[in-house]
Amino acid sequence: MTIVPPAPGEPRRPAGPRNPGDAWVVAPTGEKYWGRFGAAGLLAFDPNRGVLLQHRVAWSHFGGTWGLPGGALHEGESAIVGALREAQEEAGVPDGAARARFTSVLDLGIWSYTTVIADVHEPFEPVISDPESVALEWVPIDEVADRPLHPGFEASWPELRELLTVRPSVVVDAANVVGSVPDGWWKDRAGAAARLRSDLADLSVPAEDLGLGGTRWFPEVSLIVEGKARALGDSEDGVAVAATGALTIPTAAVAVIRAPASGDDAIVEDAARRVADGQTVFVVTSDRELRVRAEGVGAKVASVRWLRGLING
Repeated sequence: MTIVPPAPGEPRRPAGPRNPGDAWVVAPTGEKYWGRFGAAGLLAFDPNRGVLLQHRVAWSHFGGTWGLPGGALHEGESAIVGALREAQEEAGVPDGAARARFTSVLDLGIWSYTTVIADVHEPFEPVISDPESVALEWVPIDEVADRPLHPGFEASWPELRELLTVRPSVVVDAANVVGSVPDGWWKDRAGAAARLRSDLADLSVPAEDLGLGGTRWFPEVSLIVEGKARALGDSEDGVAVAATGALTIPTAAVAVIRAPASGDDAIVEDAARRVADGQTVFVVTSDRELRVRAEGVGAKVASVRWLRGLING
C-alpha cells in the first residue's frame, strides 16, 4: 500500500483523494485535534473477551499507546457511521457485528470526539487492515488500565467502564401510547401499533432523561400489544440502523410482545423479568394503576408525553 507522507504527528493515509475532514483543528492555546469535522471511535465490547483495543504505530499521534479504532469524521457524516467506518478501515470490524448501546461525547466547542459503545453480537477476530495499527487485541476490562493508554481514552475509560454494566430498556404500553393521539387509530388498531413500532425502531434517548452518564442511549424496547392490535404483522424493521453506503450498525431494537390476555399483566411481567436481569427499566404509560404496579417490581415510569416528544423530535 502506498502511503502519503504525513505532516509531523499526522496519521498516515493511503494515497488518493484527500478527505477534507483529514486536517488538524488548532485551539487558540495551541492544542491540536485531529478531524476538521470532529472525530469518533468505536468501543466494541464482547462480554466474553473484553474491549477491542488498537496498539498505535509509533509515528502516529501519541504513537505507542493503546486506544480505540477511530479517526476523523467526513463532512456530514454521523458519529456512529464514522466510528464504524474507521473501525472497519483500521480493524476490519464486520458490518453489522455490533449493536450501538450508547454514545459519549467530548465537546470542546471547537472540536468534538464521540465514543460509540457497541455490544458485539456476532463474534469476530479483528484484522490489521491499514498501517496505523501495530496490534489489535481483545483486552479484558480488568486489564485495560494496565496498558499505556492514549491520553484521551485514559481520561474517559473509568466512566466508560462503569457504564458498560448499565443496560437500560423501555417497556411501552402500546394501547396507552397509541390512544394518546386522535388519528383514527381505533379504525385499524394493528396498523396503529405497526406505525408505533416503526417510530420506536430508531429510539434515541438523552442520557439525562434516563439519569445515566454518557450522552445518548439506544435502549432495548418492548412493545406490548393487546386485543386487536396483536394482529400487526411481523416485520424486519424492528432494528434501526445508522447507515451510509454499505455501512450499517444496529441501534435500537424493538421486541413485540403480544399479550395473551391483559396488556397490563404482560407489561408488569416483562418489566419484572428485565429488572431481575439487571436492566434499568422504564415503563412508558400514563395509566395510574399500571404506574403503581410497575414501580412495585422495581421499574421506573415515564410518561406517554415524554415518549411522544422523543418520537416527534
